[in-house]
Amino acid sequence: MEKSNNPSVSRRQFLGTAATLVSGSVLASNSVFGAPAYIKNLFGPNSLINGVQIGVITYSFREMPDQSAEAVLQYVLESGISAIELMGDPAEIYAGKPKSYVDMRSVFPLMRKRNEKQELTAEEKKKLEDAEAQMKSYNAEVAKWRAGASLAKFEELGKTYKKAGVSIYAFKPNAFGRNNSDAEMEFGMRAAKALGANQVTLEHPSNDDHTLKLGTIAQKVGVKVGYHGHEQQTYTLWDTALAQSPANSLNLDFGHFVAAGNPNPLDFIKLKHDRIVSMHIKDRQTPAHGKGNVVWGQGDTPIREALKLIKDNKYNFPATIELEYKVPEGSTPVAEVKKCLEFCKNSLS
Repeated sequence: MEKSNNPSVSRRQFLGTAATLVSGSVLASNSVFGAPAYIKNLFGPNSLINGVQIGVITYSFREMPDQSAEAVLQYVLESGISAIELMGDPAEIYAGKPKSYVDMRSVFPLMRKRNEKQELTAEEKKKLEDAEAQMKSYNAEVAKWRAGASLAKFEELGKTYKKAGVSIYAFKPNAFGRNNSDAEMEFGMRAAKALGANQVTLEHPSNDDHTLKLGTIAQKVGVKVGYHGHEQQTYTLWDTALAQSPANSLNLDFGHFVAAGNPNPLDFIKLKHDRIVSMHIKDRQTPAHGKGNVVWGQGDTPIREALKLIKDNKYNFPATIELEYKVPEGSTPVAEVKKCLEFCKNSLS
């Protein structure tokens, strides 16, 4: 069957195929995802390994051409993952958000470079400035959409993912910045709950007033706020936010924590385990070795030891695969996430 270009038809196909998966009667037809992926995952993926929930942030699939909610679910299923941290766009666009006219895939690396205080070329600075001007205009459109958007589509999407065997434990929309209104922040948290998530995640804003505001709104809504960090992570980065609200928590990035040069990283997990709601795992080098993002097992991040620590102590937070090393030629992000999952399985066996 030829795939329809009609969004409503595609959505019906999406929901219908997921429902068929649950019933266990997958038909060999070319639906939104195609039969092979579903047949392979007939009984759903399972990445709960010896008590440790291995998840993936869907940012890992950013190089894949289709970023729709339907396509993202296929990537997750093909990776063998059963729980995810979902980036905002797939869910919000599914729910009707206007599509962005900014190529964020080309902008994200520049934003990260700036956040990590790396020098930008004049051309890169100009590109980032232009993109941010466009984003400001687009964000105003999104704020208007969020003000009247229904949560029904988020509920629908969360149920569809769950029926396919994938739970959403974290949601990361672009709704929690200092330029977002309080109404947008609350909407993002309520959308997370509608998806089935117990937490929202965002970059640590390094602003005490803002973490207090977010923690207060999160307590009202009934979700946790997991603050993520890059190389600014230290043993004390989160202390003020944690003291401000029981809803304020850590979305620890273990790879970046190591690249930041923090000593005894496993001790930090022990110290903060009761306030960690999710933890990104990747393999990075220490500053002495260049801070590189490398294929798992080739860097300095004690991933195996961290996973065993979670298992042995029965810590109750997921370990989230974040694919950040360069995808080898001839491979795909999906194939590399599968390799990372196998690394986790071997570590926990």
